[in-house]
Amino acid sequence: MEILLSPWPWYISGPLIAAVMALLIYFSKTFGMSSNLRTLCAIGGAGKRVSFFKFDWKAHQWNLVVVLGAVIGGFIAHFLLSDPINIALNETTITALNEMGFNNVGNTLLPHEIYGEDAVFSLKGLAILVIGGFLVGFGTRYAGGCTSGHAITGLSSLQKPSLIAVIGFFIGGLIMTHFILPLIF
Repeated sequence: MEILLSPWPWYISGPLIAAVMALLIYFSKTFGMSSNLRTLCAIGGAGKRVSFFKFDWKAHQWNLVVVLGAVIGGFIAHFLLSDPINIALNETTITALNEMGFNNVGNTLLPHEIYGEDAVFSLKGLAILVIGGFLVGFGTRYAGGCTSGHAITGLSSLQKPSLIAVIGFFIGGLIMTHFILPLIF
């Protein structure tokens, strides 16, 4: 049971991801959460108001399996395969987060300072959600897909635009971590 409560080593998770990608490529399918969310929006009738969502969503029904799998997989991973107590973090990371005002760093998966009820329903929390959601949505459309689509499907099929997008994602993550996050907290 110990192997299930710790992160899977690369030699197990890597080949599993490669096998899934080989199957998707074989069946001429792509993977990316933004595609799945687009399908959900189209099913919900968003195509009546926004032309981006006006497409034959029935041809993309298989995307719903990915969404369902993500929900079920997240549930299984959290409640059956993980130990959410005492997350192993680098001491430098713990010190930096403590200096920003985070308490109990490494003792919870979701920091209360961001995801707690008080934080989410504050003006600052709502601003972070709205602005962050807009930027993620805009970035996903501007890049032509999300991090999972580009980093997993795009790089697997050797697409140059995906390589450029993934490099941009990493640069954006570094800027957020080292410059913007300290300003917010």
